[in-house]
Amino acid sequence: MEADITSQAVGLASNTDFSLLSLFLRADIIVKSVIIMLIACSIYSWAIIIEKFKLFKKINLESEAFEEKFWKARSAETFYNSLPTNVENPMASMFKDSMQTLLKSKSKSNLNERMSRMLEVNIEKQMAKLDKGFTFLATVGSTAPFIGLFGTVWGIMNSFQSIAISRNTSLAIVAPGIAEALFATALGLLAAIPAVVAYNKFNNDSRKYSQKLENFSKRFLSII
Repeated sequence: MEADITSQAVGLASNTDFSLLSLFLRADIIVKSVIIMLIACSIYSWAIIIEKFKLFKKINLESEAFEEKFWKARSAETFYNSLPTNVENPMASMFKDSMQTLLKSKSKSNLNERMSRMLEVNIEKQMAKLDKGFTFLATVGSTAPFIGLFGTVWGIMNSFQSIAISRNTSLAIVAPGIAEALFATALGLLAAIPAVVAYNKFNNDSRKYSQKLENFSKRFLSII
């Protein structure tokens, strides 16, 4: 009899432990899968956020320095020859690819039109590299709350099943399951909110940088 009371006390104590680890360990396989998925999405989202934050800061500084050197150069060809073999900055890469096309061009007819098309293609090429990862942030921002909500609904269903099986409407019976369910919702919001904010910020930064490339290409085209 004493052993049964002791085991019930231990079980009740474990059910009243609402630490994050305990909530995860008590959850069933479906809720655990939802939690793991959301944590993985959140970690990868933050990796993209940190990488993009550093990237945009770097390319903006490098582009300003590149433009300053370019307009101080004697000619576009002289400046092109002074560039290193491998350039990482999008503006420098766009300029280098365009100059290679210009210098290799044997026919000078319709040069302005052909260079204009080439610059547009190079801008799209560079922006495609910068925009990599945006789709994932947008996807996490729009779907993570619903994934968390699915885990919540599933956890609450399990709590109601516990009530039906035990025939006990005490809050102590359903509290652990509801806590696990709400934990999934919290993780969904935790993953979605930073992803949405970061997507909006980086999307705006991308548009601004694209406009900067277009302005440079127009000025570059005017001197050819």
